[in-house]
Amino acid sequence: MSRKNILQGLMAGTPSPAPAAAERPRATKGAIGAVSRSIADLKARAVIEVDPFLIDAGGLQDRLESDAAEDAELARSIATYGQQVPVLVRPHPNDENRFQIVYGRRRVLALRDLGQPVKALVRDLDDREAVLAQGQENTARRDLSFIEKVNFARQMADAGYDRKAICDALSVDKTLISRMVSVSERVPVALIEAIGAASGIGRDRWLALAELMEKTDDDLDTLISTMSLTAEGQGSDQRFEALFSYLSGQRRREPPPPLRTEPITGHDGRPLGDVSRGAASVVLRLRRSHAKGFEEWLLQNLPDLHRSWQSDRNGK
Repeated sequence: MSRKNILQGLMAGTPSPAPAAAERPRATKGAIGAVSRSIADLKARAVIEVDPFLIDAGGLQDRLESDAAEDAELARSIATYGQQVPVLVRPHPNDENRFQIVYGRRRVLALRDLGQPVKALVRDLDDREAVLAQGQENTARRDLSFIEKVNFARQMADAGYDRKAICDALSVDKTLISRMVSVSERVPVALIEAIGAASGIGRDRWLALAELMEKTDDDLDTLISTMSLTAEGQGSDQRFEALFSYLSGQRRREPPPPLRTEPITGHDGRPLGDVSRGAASVVLRLRRSHAKGFEEWLLQNLPDLHRSWQSDRNGK
């Protein structure tokens, strides 16, 4: 059934068919205007049945990964109890006979597999309204992880939406949106997608990871492969922890500050080399061209020199 026929069926049961476009009455004031608005409201609230194969993808990506077990459980629940909650669709902007999903993607896919029609609300939404509705429904469900919300905010920002729109879509304040944007700017999208939803990892841990990302010299492929090998066969929380541990260890392995270097000279004032002093070591470098064999003598006599120094120290 085409979208046009579906929408015409919204008012099934009325004595007469809907008027043609050319005959559609103009909005008026008073009782007639109120009736017209009531009919429009009824259409907006009506749940219709739609062929799931007439519903196309739309909006922004809200989930970073799918869970086959959860999808199968959703399909079993719908098969047993029916579709309890309608999805939201809008008329497809490029095909009058099709729809575009706003929210409820998993339900549509489950009903495709079951061969059942989709119970749907149809709203005439522009792109901004559709994204806001999608974001608000996701927030109301409370099952998106922090990084999935970050990814949603990033997509909205990339699409040109301002901070207020992003705040409204995710029902968060500007401070949290700033932190989300901070994470999305410092952790590459490919790395976020490689980690996955990480539902057990909250805001603070992601902010800490973003700070570690600023200090690494490893390229993206190295980070992804290291993380994947460490957490092979495990879930997204474990992939996050593997990457976090790797970067934390890398931070601990940062080289110490450079040694302080000074020239050294012989008794006659001629240069012999240099000495570098640091918190953990002292490095003595003698240039053969200047030392002229002194370096070998020093190595041979070093045990005796150390013994003499030790005796003097013990005698004090």
